[in-house]
Amino acid sequence: MFIDKAAINVKSGKGGDGCVSFYRAKYIVSGGPDGGDGGRGGDVIFEASDGMVTLMDFRYKRKFAARDGENGQKCNRSGKSGEDVTIKTPVGTIIRETKSGKIMADMTTPGERITLLKGGRGGRGNQRFATPTRQAPRYAEPGKPSKSYDITLELKLIADVGVIGFPNVGKSTLLSMATNANPKIANYHFTTLSPNLGVVRDAYGEDFVLADIPGLIEGAGTGAGLGYDFLRHIERTRALIHVVDASGMEGTDPVESVYKINAELKSYNEKLTELPQVIAANKMDLCETRENFERLKDEFEKQGIDVFAISAASNDGITPLISHMARVLKDNPDRVAFHASFDFFEEPPDDEEPVIVEKTGERNFSVRGSTVEKMLGRTNLDTEKGFAFFQKFLKDVGITRQLDELGVKDGDTVSVCGFEFENWS
Repeated sequence: MFIDKAAINVKSGKGGDGCVSFYRAKYIVSGGPDGGDGGRGGDVIFEASDGMVTLMDFRYKRKFAARDGENGQKCNRSGKSGEDVTIKTPVGTIIRETKSGKIMADMTTPGERITLLKGGRGGRGNQRFATPTRQAPRYAEPGKPSKSYDITLELKLIADVGVIGFPNVGKSTLLSMATNANPKIANYHFTTLSPNLGVVRDAYGEDFVLADIPGLIEGAGTGAGLGYDFLRHIERTRALIHVVDASGMEGTDPVESVYKINAELKSYNEKLTELPQVIAANKMDLCETRENFERLKDEFEKQGIDVFAISAASNDGITPLISHMARVLKDNPDRVAFHASFDFFEEPPDDEEPVIVEKTGERNFSVRGSTVEKMLGRTNLDTEKGFAFFQKFLKDVGITRQLDELGVKDGDTVSVCGFEFENWS
């Protein structure tokens, strides 16, 4: 089964907490601080694998989480870092942040590795906060929290030439004749329900990848049928072969068909209409096709679009068409309709993490945020002066006011990044 879209959740590892410990040994009852640092949380890494062709692996497994870092230990022992999680995807996979729809990564090269989410940094142990004037710090940093995102994986096939057109015009037959691919072929609409790829080698030894895009219908550019799913795979192509039924046996006018499909391309992504395009007038072995072929040439060659007469079923006219496409690709080596950078997701820095103040119980309140955590790490709460300094900081940044608005009273418990304060006033 060809699956080209999947929704999953990824989560990096939390950093381990720093340890609060003091050295103790025989005859030493007041040793200095020796709490170790917490370990780094594991990263979430994506790797482009040329051994995968669909997103089938994500149909049943939808949650991927790296390991948390271990907490620091006494005797200045650091916690073990959490294991990374590596997620393999097919080459050509777009990774989007689901909520915003913006692109987080674009996997276009085999073997490419991208660290999508970094694990939380481990918290520092209390020995890190010892100074000549603060020799017995009784606090340590908590580890940085993990990060979690709902993401959408979209596979956009990487092919040089896309074969487009209405259903049942001979696209799959053309692919089978021009390459060694063996797509399912039958004389009814929508035989092809997923894109097929094949490698073409023309008479001059120039290789390129040809993609048979399933038949489009009117309204595909706005999502009708499976329009978005099919059109997605055209975005990475460098040129297009537009196959039309020159016989008109399906009751469609070939000239009208070209205009309708091009309108759907423009509706979906206007840049698709800028790709080099040729028209392959198919089924020329049937009767009453010459008139339609001449109409196609008269209508589109003045627009700079070459028209080729072919019969995919009997392999007539395919060699000139393929040789022409090889020259088009050579003349347009870098032209691609899709560029991921224009809509890239930027993860907010840790420093911009908002401070969250909330009531967690009848007489319990919670304050958390990276700004407060950093201030805790630089403040000696064991001294009256240090505690007063920290309270002034809470007032200056508006946390005290938010607590008052939530109804904090003397004797309530306020938890600030894991540290509990009572008799708040």
